[in-house]
Amino acid sequence: MKPVIYKILIVLILVSGTYFIYDIGNTASNTMKIADKNLDTATFAGGCFWCTESDFEKIDGVIDVVSGYIGGRMENPTYQQVSAGGTGHTEAIEVHYDPSKVSYKELLDVFWRVMDPTDAGGQFVDRGSQYRSGIFYHNDEQRRLAEASKAELAKSGRFDKPIVTEIVPATQFYRAEEYHQDYYKKRPMRYMTYRYGSGRDQFLKRVWKGSAKSTKVSAGSENYTKPSDDVLREQLTPLQYQVTQHDGTEPPFNNEYWDNKKEGIYVDIVSGEPLFSSTDKFKSGTGWPSFTRPLEADNVVEKTDRSHFMIRTEVRSQHGDSHLGHVFPDGPPPTGLRYCINSASLRFVPKENLDKEGYSAYLKLFETN
Repeated sequence: MKPVIYKILIVLILVSGTYFIYDIGNTASNTMKIADKNLDTATFAGGCFWCTESDFEKIDGVIDVVSGYIGGRMENPTYQQVSAGGTGHTEAIEVHYDPSKVSYKELLDVFWRVMDPTDAGGQFVDRGSQYRSGIFYHNDEQRRLAEASKAELAKSGRFDKPIVTEIVPATQFYRAEEYHQDYYKKRPMRYMTYRYGSGRDQFLKRVWKGSAKSTKVSAGSENYTKPSDDVLREQLTPLQYQVTQHDGTEPPFNNEYWDNKKEGIYVDIVSGEPLFSSTDKFKSGTGWPSFTRPLEADNVVEKTDRSHFMIRTEVRSQHGDSHLGHVFPDGPPPTGLRYCINSASLRFVPKENLDKEGYSAYLKLFETN
């Protein structure tokens, strides 16, 4: 009888909503460990669920995000049925989060920043009610917080049109087909092409430019907040701290990456934002890592440096504000530039670790035809 009782308990936990399947490959002990966290659930719709899933999975305290369908009439709808617009459903995500690490209000703050709440006809290139935005509350407290958050956004003047995002009770949520789950990881090239082509990021960057940033979003994203100086002193080596925070310079030919020939990308040691790729690295003879161009131009900021009785162009990271080095006009083709960078400002992520460290979008750089 013990095996039967064990199975019944598992079913009850599933029905209660306290437990969810995070990884089919998890062992029973790992599964119960996740269940013991007493997670809460939030449900949002912000257009294409590939994008909203990707955005919310970056939030500290979010354990899992599931893409699916909600708000319609048909049971167990398919993607083809929902996308055709005849079921009444909208593409949505179910967010399972640890309330001791991130609050529902903080998730709402993120939600407003990842879609257009003034669009009643869909989201960006995706048109129709199946792409409408919505907050689907699970209890009265979530409803209260959602309505207050919507009212606050409307008062802020951030948008010049009314906020039309609906706030309604959560109904049956249907998990989308497996190929839609973590789509941004499974098909990074297609995802990136779609996301850029949709105009989503361009719109969000324009609307939220210069606004305060959330502290709950992982490093490397637009909403990253730099750690305090005390935290940086603990996290960094003395040399890394001196170089990144006080514009220091490490010794040539005596640093970690000057002669590194492995394939991979270089990210900011503080923020984790992608900066340079081994595909653009060259041997400059200077004793420091040198690159012809940044991997992500928006992540590298240029400033005039008048120190040491010289006029040079300093380069810093956009989000981490780390001093990286300088750029000079004496590099090889195709750019003619030499980004001379301190190893102490960088962390190298080899190509075989890109996926597990969240940089799978850059695997395409190392694909061979």
